[in-house]
Amino acid sequence: MTNNKIIFGLAGLLASGKGTAAHYLEERYAAGTYRYSTILRDLADRLYLEQSRDNLIRMSETIRHTFGEDALARAIAKDAEKDARPLIVVEGIRRLPDMVHLQKLPNFVLVEIFAEPKIRYERLVKRGENTDDVSKTYEQFLADHERSTERSIPEVVAMATEHIDNNGSFKDLYRNLDALLKKYQPA
Repeated sequence: MTNNKIIFGLAGLLASGKGTAAHYLEERYAAGTYRYSTILRDLADRLYLEQSRDNLIRMSETIRHTFGEDALARAIAKDAEKDARPLIVVEGIRRLPDMVHLQKLPNFVLVEIFAEPKIRYERLVKRGENTDDVSKTYEQFLADHERSTERSIPEVVAMATEHIDNNGSFKDLYRNLDALLKKYQPA
């Protein structure tokens, strides 16, 4: 590799473990982490809006409609490019336009994180990241997969060159991530 910086783009269905993987890589390897929803959450806070899934989706759709499908992707790619750390993690790639600018960066690797639906649902309710997650039913969780922010994820993960099974324990996930990083680190 000519550039020693590695950029892992994490993609996966709702509550598959992308955030857990990013957090581990940040803590264990001092990775720079970037998340599409951080921009939206910052904006929601600034506007004193509830951080519900509905509000975040509406903001995302409005930004993309007004400033281009790749508006958030441009910002994330610039952040990743400017970050001097040797490992960068971009979490939450959901659409093909999210990858356009990242794919142009040296040593970008798209990684799918996957887990079974029941496991993902239990994790979503337990973590309660969005204000409406704690009370969500399994049927509502499955219906969320049909929302505009989720429908294109299967198309994105089909392009992944690496796949991490997250159906097991934290220890299993961490071991898989360690192996992934070892594979891409320069010798």
